Amino acid sequence: MNAIPELTVKPLAGLPMFAAGQSIAQAICTALAATGDALRDGDICVVAQKIVSKVEGRMVDLASVEVGEEALALAARTGRDPAMAQAILDESAEIMRPHPAAIIARHRTGHVLANAGIDASNVEGGDSGTVLLWPVDPDASARQLRADLREASGVHVGVVIADSMGRAWRIGTVGTAIGSAGITVLEDRRGKAVDLYGRTLQATVIAVADSIATMAALAMGEGDEGTPVAIVRGAQRWTCEDDGPGAASGLRPVEQDMFR
Repeated sequence: MNAIPELTVKPLAGLPMFAAGQSIAQAICTALAATGDALRDGDICVVAQKIVSKVEGRMVDLASVEVGEEALALAARTGRDPAMAQAILDESAEIMRPHPAAIIARHRTGHVLANAGIDASNVEGGDSGTVLLWPVDPDASARQLRADLREASGVHVGVVIADSMGRAWRIGTVGTAIGSAGITVLEDRRGKAVDLYGRTLQATVIAVADSIATMAALAMGEGDEGTPVAIVRGAQRWTCEDDGPGAASGLRPVEQDMFR
């Protein structure tokens, strides 16, 4: 029987309100040291997308957005602010389902989600039109953070950048990996493992990075908890020495879309 890993999640308190140019790696190490702890080889740092976007300067004032005809039409159809509709268009490769509840878009990175990931919650100035975009390249951001953590701590860790996303046919959001480095994204068990009755698995591919993001996000919280980082321990079997394929490798190719 396969060994079952004992996983723990440590939400990290004492982090700053991040701003452009700050070091997330240094802040993580400092906050851990304040608890008498430190990063260990095999840890996975799960980091909320918002703080990555903040340090990368991805804030946009909607008042500065130049609105085009397509955005005006999208706004009229969905009841959205025209500037917000334009921002969604700018961040999207495709608008898949415009609806008053949410504009479902295929983000330019390939992820499908509401409003192209643009959000004003937990953003200073969100009440007056400031919104936050995703990092330009979440996997590149994860690789850079992993390198920074290695330099700051001297240990090898994995990194997951997580955001809350909905799912087709389900209510509510779960933490999802939009960027990763140093971890297995998908564990393909097809033809490599058996069930309890000795039958070879035929269809099982485990979304490891998403599962870790979901577990950590549940501990980190979504509101005013102020804990945008969590340390997952016990998951060494899914970490790797190199950066790995990145979270984008877990996206289903467009030609395999089964919902349209």
